[in-house]
Amino acid sequence: MIYVIGFLAQAFFSARILIQWILSERSKKIVSPTIFWVLSLAGSYLLFIYGWLRDDFSIILGQIISYYIYVWNLNLRGVWRKIPFLLRVLLLGTPWLAITYAFYNSDQFLAQFFHHKDIPLWMVIFGSAGQVIFTLRFIYQWIYSYRRHQSTLPIGFWLISLIGSGIIISYAVLRLDPVLLLGQSVGFIAYSRNLILGNRSIKNSEKE
Repeated sequence: MIYVIGFLAQAFFSARILIQWILSERSKKIVSPTIFWVLSLAGSYLLFIYGWLRDDFSIILGQIISYYIYVWNLNLRGVWRKIPFLLRVLLLGTPWLAITYAFYNSDQFLAQFFHHKDIPLWMVIFGSAGQVIFTLRFIYQWIYSYRRHQSTLPIGFWLISLIGSGIIISYAVLRLDPVLLLGQSVGFIAYSRNLILGNRSIKNSEKE
């Protein structure tokens, strides 16, 4: 059942990348469709639950950092307010409930996520580093979009994605995690292609 949740989360993530990739290929430039952010939020919510059930701190950390950036992008596009109120409360409140639980049960949380017999500390640090780098792409995207008052996916986003994804794939192999491995392998190709499209678009603009 845990793997079902994880694979469903990665299905949402893979779908967002494939849709964005196809639309970018058609436009001959990088595009940022609204469905990308809708699928991102759905996938992140499920992957957060998966990480908690798998006692995997690196996954939880990665999702917490990017989760509310997805919400911000949806709000910027006018989509967030269209979501039913109770669902918005659930989506906004779940990570905070988990953080509150971890804070008031710190000893149990540390034992569960940092002293796990199947996940040595060095692996937790390695995986967390990959997740942090991978998630920095959304912090970069948020700053870039905030300054321009529009939700977009700049070239730097895809470069950071490529670097972070490579580390997470290595972590997935060490962790024997098929969910992370499958999800990142699909994205790795799309990240590379978006970099090519982005650089080509810049060169075409310079010629004009």
